[in-house]
Amino acid sequence: MAATRLQELYETTVRPALMQEFGYKNPLQVPRLEKIVVNMGVGEAVQDSKKADAAASDLSAITGQRPVITRAKRSIATFKLRKDMSIGCKVTLRGHRMFEFLDRLITVALPRVRDFRGIPGKSFDGRGNFALGLKEQIVFPEIDYDRVDAVRGMNVVVVTTANTDAEAQALLKGFNMPFAN
Repeated sequence: MAATRLQELYETTVRPALMQEFGYKNPLQVPRLEKIVVNMGVGEAVQDSKKADAAASDLSAITGQRPVITRAKRSIATFKLRKDMSIGCKVTLRGHRMFEFLDRLITVALPRVRDFRGIPGKSFDGRGNFALGLKEQIVFPEIDYDRVDAVRGMNVVVVTTANTDAEAQALLKGFNMPFAN
């Protein structure tokens, strides 16, 4: 399989720049992307189980991979939720699909977000992982706006091998992630 545009960018530009900036001796010390987890919580699936299927089809269109339906771990009476009810779906992307999804997220989807001024740089978890929330799935061109039954948000978590937030932010800036600061 041929390398994607972002994989080539990482090999040719980002990795050497990070080695220079942080003073790594070995190229394997340089932080890299490990996986991207895309999660879509569907709370309204408690009343109608077809909502979870619609969310799963949207997520598979966006990522190109079949999602796993997430189920409730325990019953919560106030939410009318029983154990093992479907309450969302998620996809874990690695390798080729991960780089393609990140490329589409940065170049196509984020610029289509309404009133977009950049991603806040404070969404790191302290261990080099970055979380991002999108309010609508319709920013992706794969979603047909006329067929959408409800606008749903999604969480995108980019997991890196970086040890600190500064290293992870430098890695994502190398991929032209539009940070606000």
